[in-house]
Amino acid sequence: MKFQKICVIGLGYIGLPTASTFAAHGINVLGVDISQRIIDTLNKGEIHIHEPGLHEEVKKAIQSGNFKAATKPEEADAFIIAVPTPFQENKFGEYNGMAYKLADMRAVISAAESIVPFLRKGNLVVLESTSPPRTTVDLVTPILARSGLEAGRDFHLAYSPERVLPGQIMRELIENARVIGGVTPESAQVGRDLYSIFVKGQIVQTDATTAEMVKLMENTYRDVNIAIANEFSRLANKFGVDVWEAISIANLHPRVKILNPGPGVGGHCISVDPWFFVEAAPALTPLIYHARQVNDAQPHFVVETVKRALGSLEGKKIAALGLAYKPDVDDLRESPANEVVHLLQHEGALVKAWEPFKPDANLPGIHMSATFEDAIKDADALLLLVNHTEFAKLNPKEIAQKTKARILIDTVKGWNYEAWEKAGFTLLRLGVGK
Repeated sequence: MKFQKICVIGLGYIGLPTASTFAAHGINVLGVDISQRIIDTLNKGEIHIHEPGLHEEVKKAIQSGNFKAATKPEEADAFIIAVPTPFQENKFGEYNGMAYKLADMRAVISAAESIVPFLRKGNLVVLESTSPPRTTVDLVTPILARSGLEAGRDFHLAYSPERVLPGQIMRELIENARVIGGVTPESAQVGRDLYSIFVKGQIVQTDATTAEMVKLMENTYRDVNIAIANEFSRLANKFGVDVWEAISIANLHPRVKILNPGPGVGGHCISVDPWFFVEAAPALTPLIYHARQVNDAQPHFVVETVKRALGSLEGKKIAALGLAYKPDVDDLRESPANEVVHLLQHEGALVKAWEPFKPDANLPGIHMSATFEDAIKDADALLLLVNHTEFAKLNPKEIAQKTKARILIDTVKGWNYEAWEKAGFTLLRLGVGK
């Protein structure tokens, strides 16, 4: 199938790179978002998110005439839904005493409804938003049927999850393997035709529900493995062991690859997706449920580590370094670092936070410093929460001249013991019980 015009609904961390990449390959693309601010920003050739290489791609796409942004869809050959699927606020499911989070599918519902007036025979609709199993067939299909057209007969419908790493999106969007799950084999094939416009990696065709499950399995696998690393960090603390040393030795085994512990799990994928399995089948997911419990509780372990270093936190001034959910990105969604800051403040600590990738972030209840120097100047301790490259390159001797703090708490093994101790600092790592 030939595609002359594509409509991408949702211009966030996935939708915008996808739209600009199609435009760069000569396709006429309409990007749709409900935010007028985002539309105005994009149509001026600017962007509202940080991702290496994205600004240049968007600017070229607009200058070429292949890309424009609007708040409503138009008729197109293909529609791609790339909207967020967060949790429902303050609403939980319950099974045998287990409370679990529920997916908020309102954005997907709204996006599908917005397509209905423009859907025509022969069109392709692709859901990219990470979703609970059977969302494509049980939620999206009935909405699109309001057009009077039948999915798989009159138009093609598929699910194709994004599988890219923030900070590497523009490259991985093209190079990574792609999964296309159709409601029919023909829908999967047409989906393949669409993504083969730019995808150089392998394109695997399957059914829609399998594709949905693949996405959730990938992130749940990582969540469970992070959970065991975080439990190891707590055990190491109890038994007087350095968990980082223990992990490095254990990983010498040819069939062992333990991940690194940290302050928790965040972001829009790993901390969210496993709950979709629990919601869909709570009786079958006790391991997934408890892994989520472990990782969601890890910020509390960080606070206990800080208390071990400082004693009572009442009135203590702490510089929290890094609020993103992972290194070298500006994405603060579901970040465990934010939870750590709130917990410290609940204990009476006075926290100043510095996030180099988003210094102007407006986070309720968190004091954001205008500069790194302001954050550390009067601190009693420096708390490393994200292993940004910028923090790893800090010169201990120079830092010693900029802060009165001499206590460091490192939750991500980002700092070198010897270098900081030579400069007069005491360094405590998460999961080190010695």
